[in-house]
Amino acid sequence: MAKITVKNTSVSVIKVDDFDYISITDIAKYKTSEPDLVIANWMRNRMTIEYLGLWEILYNPNFKPLEFEGFKKEAGLNAFTLSPKKWIETTNAMGIISRSGRYGGTFAHKDIAFKFASWVSVEFELYIIKEFQRLKEQEQAQLGWSAKRELSKINYHIHTDAIKQNLIPEELSPARVSQVYANEADVLNVAMFGMTAFEWREAHSDLKGNIRDYATINELICLSNMENLNAVFIQEGMAQQERLLKLNRIAIQQMRVLADMDGRKLMK
Repeated sequence: MAKITVKNTSVSVIKVDDFDYISITDIAKYKTSEPDLVIANWMRNRMTIEYLGLWEILYNPNFKPLEFEGFKKEAGLNAFTLSPKKWIETTNAMGIISRSGRYGGTFAHKDIAFKFASWVSVEFELYIIKEFQRLKEQEQAQLGWSAKRELSKINYHIHTDAIKQNLIPEELSPARVSQVYANEADVLNVAMFGMTAFEWREAHSDLKGNIRDYATINELICLSNMENLNAVFIQEGMAQQERLLKLNRIAIQQMRVLADMDGRKLMK
């Protein structure tokens, strides 16, 4: 569950089968302390029923159109009432979902949620669309960072395999093997960050994780490249000190190139 703040109102956003659903209960709280009544009034409206039914016909192959037609005929009559739960159970709708519990409420697919927001307040609709788009941009940026982090982890397996095949004689004890791996990991850390993993933890005792968890995307890209290069250098029999100096020069060069690329994007 994610949260966006719209006009000082906290609105929940959840993922259901890879689709974004927004809490219309939270949206209704912008105008009232009784959101269920606002939602019920909205669902009594004939235009609302027609919109919900059309959305379901377009996207839901299991929707029950005959039951929908029954609601449409009654919509607008003084005695007509319709709750989200009744709509879902009767028509097998998927555009609206109802959840109970502490984090429950009525959620709607973003298309429907924006429609409801416009009914509540045109101003609120504009702001919620803006905040929702900002949330999606943040998620894409995080996805890009995570992908680079995973790439770095995968390449690290290649790197450690090269160490195992070329630097660790079979007669070494497990403790000594671990020490060699740690030393080789720090070759990259020192080349990239100028410090070992231990030195970073000592300097950042208040932070969780490791030095790479706090790396920028550019640093992770550079690390990924360096891991592959270090594996090649190891296979070629290059001494550790020589590799460290070479990787450090490569890191400086690549980070300058990446920084220049970011600078050009900003100028555009």
